[in-house]
Amino acid sequence: MAAGAVAMLMASTAQSQDCERGALDKMFCDTNGDMVADAPDEGLKNPDTLVFAYTPVEDPAIYEDIWAPFIQHLEDVTGKDVQFFAVQSNAAEVEAMRSGRLHIAGFSTGPTPFAVNLAGAVPFAIMGSDAGEFGYKLQVYTRKDSGIDTMEDLAGKRVAHTSPTSNSGNLAPRALFPNLGVTPDEDYEVTYSGSHDQSMLGVVAGDYDAAPVASEVVDRMAERGLYDPEEVKIVWESKPFPTTSYTYAHDLDPELVDKIKQAFFDFSFEGTVLGEEFSGVSKFVPITYKDDWAVIREIHQANGVQYTPEGLASSK
Repeated sequence: MAAGAVAMLMASTAQSQDCERGALDKMFCDTNGDMVADAPDEGLKNPDTLVFAYTPVEDPAIYEDIWAPFIQHLEDVTGKDVQFFAVQSNAAEVEAMRSGRLHIAGFSTGPTPFAVNLAGAVPFAIMGSDAGEFGYKLQVYTRKDSGIDTMEDLAGKRVAHTSPTSNSGNLAPRALFPNLGVTPDEDYEVTYSGSHDQSMLGVVAGDYDAAPVASEVVDRMAERGLYDPEEVKIVWESKPFPTTSYTYAHDLDPELVDKIKQAFFDFSFEGTVLGEEFSGVSKFVPITYKDDWAVIREIHQANGVQYTPEGLASSK
């Protein structure tokens, strides 16, 4: 959905309230300071059919099949029918929750703050390990024979970022690298590769001297034999970033919310197609937006990202 259409929808539905809200849209309140929308005093929803969406992907039909065992489990626990909604863009997904047509959704890392502030999404779960660990790291790769051993060595080199709106592929490097002694577009010229895969393959081929990439992507590439890990090395890596957040709409009935949470936290990935698709994770673990998205908000702030319909339209 275009930014103008999103803006029109939000302007038409926004309601000014006299309450504490922080960065939230005017139709929401945040009286407890947890940075997500409070449940309304009246008008709570308990629909017969719950609508669930996963973050936009190239082939939504495939992911509808992948999510099928979880959707069945969600139906069993909540006693509701559950419909999978194939979204075409981040803007469309946020608009659907804001308008009340979407009740449970997975929002990818960067768009999560937009969903929280513009649509009243409440993040509560993330895919993780049995030990409760989750997330991916920003890693800077180079060839072992490149002569690059520190971040300062990137000065004057050919460094590939992925795309302008990518968190780990561009926004995070621009926010974090200056404190490490090298500033993108000043100490080295940024070349956009188009994707994490292309950045990594370009480093291996010698097209780029180095590249910041997401650990989960290069790990999957190594598993598929797309590059030889012995040819490359990691110059630097970040602390973990969160992956897709799983959220519920702020205006759902609290008893229904409890059942939704139970369905997520009771679900085991083992032996399911969902577990096969998302290797390295085994269950959903609890998170909070205030704590676990702090690093993403810091990166957004450093890059001047605004949680507006226009900012949403350009996010990925």
